[in-house]
Amino acid sequence: MTLEKGNLVLRVKGATKRFGGVLALDAVDIDVAASEVLAVLGDNGAGKSTLIKCMSGVYRLDSGQMEIDGEPVQIQSPADARRLGIETVYQDLALFDNLSPSANFYAGRELAGPGWLPFGMRLLRRRSMDEATRDVLNRLHVGLPDLDAAVGLMSGGQRQAVAVARATAFTSRIVILDEPTAALGVREARGVLELIRRLRDDGKAVIVISHAMDHVMEIADRAIVMRRGRKVGELVPTPESQQRIVSLIVGGEG
Repeated sequence: MTLEKGNLVLRVKGATKRFGGVLALDAVDIDVAASEVLAVLGDNGAGKSTLIKCMSGVYRLDSGQMEIDGEPVQIQSPADARRLGIETVYQDLALFDNLSPSANFYAGRELAGPGWLPFGMRLLRRRSMDEATRDVLNRLHVGLPDLDAAVGLMSGGQRQAVAVARATAFTSRIVILDEPTAALGVREARGVLELIRRLRDDGKAVIVISHAMDHVMEIADRAIVMRRGRKVGELVPTPESQQRIVSLIVGGEG
């Protein structure tokens, strides 16, 4: 399955990663286009997490190449990935439970005024950060009961929405979501799926790791299946292809 070259945002070619004697990724090729949701599927130990951690700069590839907009790039740290427009939301969300959504959005990237205070201190531009956070949440149709509340007091779905919205707040082009609906109720999961659709409609390339096959069938434009560090299949999720996807995951073919 090939993508239109003009729409291609991220290309991974021959991605290989070892941990001692374990071959975690074995020459994996992946293309990701703008305005699409790509699901990465596979059983535990298939290599899914290793793959996204290489994309997001947590791990370095032993061999292989990554390209952004057709240009080779070196991603050697999470900071490199963010500079290239890749943001990742892991299962633990990495939120500060005692802080508001705005403070979480700008943690480590705070906006500050001129440095005229003693000892080089600067006043934080809290109003600007609050307004920018509200704009992002409104654009993604994320409704929160109280923008001043600590995220630790919010529901699982609201916390997930804050983490995903934060990933898109700083002009990211590629958003990677690790099990975004895990441990959520039906209603909360539905809200997260709608948020993923809005990211796609906003022109983002969205990569989703999920074990929830019903959610994959609902939101993914394409799916790749990994097993034992290899990509063993690539399909468009449809009712007709679902059984083959499951078969690839469990090793029935491929």
